[in-house]
Amino acid sequence: MAKYRKNKIDGAFTEECARIIREVKDPRVAGVMITVMNSDVSADLKFAKVYYSVLGECDEKELSRGLKSAVPFIRSQLAQRLNLRITPKITFVRDEGVKHGAEISALLKSIEADLVDDDEDAEEDDE
Repeated sequence: MAKYRKNKIDGAFTEECARIIREVKDPRVAGVMITVMNSDVSADLKFAKVYYSVLGECDEKELSRGLKSAVPFIRSQLAQRLNLRITPKITFVRDEGVKHGAEISALLKSIEADLVDDDEDAEEDDE
């Protein structure tokens, strides 16, 4: 499969999954702010990994169970909305990239604050 076609399918799959997840009625999923970050559909269109991130606190086990139980609904909606011969089997994978990015940002800010404090201390010593 050409790379541009795979990228197009991945993008469409990501967008539709994000829309469909908002329609899921399961309270384990509906009560949580889920962002679909990316998806990776295999070349033969039989399997798909959907990478998601969660905003706020939630019970990870309950959320993963809720997403797993919503897979048949999500697949049926994808089959209706996307014009694909085969609707892939979906696996949800939690993406920790946003969390790691926030931690790195906080570390960099603390280092910057320490450097500013050191510079101010050095200026006071010079006077």
